[in-house]
Amino acid sequence: MTTVIAPPPPVGQPPAGPPPAGHAVVRFAASLSGALDRLAQVPTWSMTPAEQREALVELRRQRARLEELELRVLVQADRDNIGADSGAVSTPAWLAHATRTTGASCHRDLHLARKLDDRFTATRAALASGIIDAKKAGIITAAVESLTTEYDDLPPGTHEVAEAHMIELATRFDAPTLRQMGKRLFEVVCPEAADAAEGRKLEKEEVKARALAHFSVRDHGDGTSEGRFRLPTLHAQLLKKALESLTSPRRVGDGRLDPATGKTLPHGTVLGHGLMELLEDHLSDMPSVNGSPFTLVVTIGIDALMSGIGVAALDTGHRISAGEARRLACKSGIIPMVLGADSAALDVGREQRLFDRYQKIAINHRYHGCAAHNCDRPQAWMEYHHEDPWHLGGSTDAKKGISFCPPHHHMADHPESWDMIRHPDGSVRFRRRQ
Repeated sequence: MTTVIAPPPPVGQPPAGPPPAGHAVVRFAASLSGALDRLAQVPTWSMTPAEQREALVELRRQRARLEELELRVLVQADRDNIGADSGAVSTPAWLAHATRTTGASCHRDLHLARKLDDRFTATRAALASGIIDAKKAGIITAAVESLTTEYDDLPPGTHEVAEAHMIELATRFDAPTLRQMGKRLFEVVCPEAADAAEGRKLEKEEVKARALAHFSVRDHGDGTSEGRFRLPTLHAQLLKKALESLTSPRRVGDGRLDPATGKTLPHGTVLGHGLMELLEDHLSDMPSVNGSPFTLVVTIGIDALMSGIGVAALDTGHRISAGEARRLACKSGIIPMVLGADSAALDVGREQRLFDRYQKIAINHRYHGCAAHNCDRPQAWMEYHHEDPWHLGGSTDAKKGISFCPPHHHMADHPESWDMIRHPDGSVRFRRRQ
């Protein structure tokens, strides 16, 4: 289905003719309140699953449209200084008091409303149509502003191209992924210089991050201690991947359950148990250990590896400078995946090739985690499915291997219950057989 985004009304221009008695926005708010009152006692248990799916998607879309309307009213209210009669120092201060919300959140809303009203009319139109929400609108405006202020000599029309690109991405990706993509916006508007520019930026960030590294522990005196740390993102990703590997559902099994209640433990608690195991079982012989049970794959082009100029990508999604990747290439627990000009793997790792291990790395490089559409399970939880079933004579061929999280792997192993539909981008969507 194609969504047509209608252009917003001209910025700063009132509509022709006087506003109707009892403004349309006020009447709408009153009618919305009445409609919600009528729905307050409607039982949702009577809805069919199909109706629930349709309602949830449509309600989320309409919520975004309401956000745009609220921001549009807010920016005009600020121009009219509506809090002046009550002695409020600003419109956000008045709104915070009137709605019992925080002044900081109201100031953030006004800041976004001004940008949408001024320079980001395409983003405003996307929000008004409901195809993005206010959070994504904020990410789009921040990414485009960062691009146009950080890089000099950008070609004419850069703002419009960058904004349109971010809006298109926002319709396909969630907010955290969109934020990461926004950091690489320069690749779209100036691809020929993107890697070198991003590499220089990452090098500065890495030097600063290393200088800010910090760790502290405080003993509570009750058998527990509490700590705080600040690490470069690279090292935080190493720690996170180690803990996810140790606490994957298939590995710990019932260890994810509270023995007293049988309920699943909070994810943070499970990761805490993983940290305990990491310290007890995997660091005890640290001075003599030559390897690591946890590996982080660093993907880098051959030219960037040789020159040290450009960027490399971790299998966690984080990006580092090519210089940092060269330094890491000799570290245990770090496996460099070197790509040629056609993005084909030239080499994976430094050690003697262990077929199963490096095959999994190649599959992970292709799917970046679970191949199931919209699955967000971490790569450390992945299992590997034979597209040509082993029990039917299929071979263990990396080109026909698919990475799945345990639930989706279970679906793939039961074709009698689930249809597995392949998309052109390689991802998979499952549909229950009727």
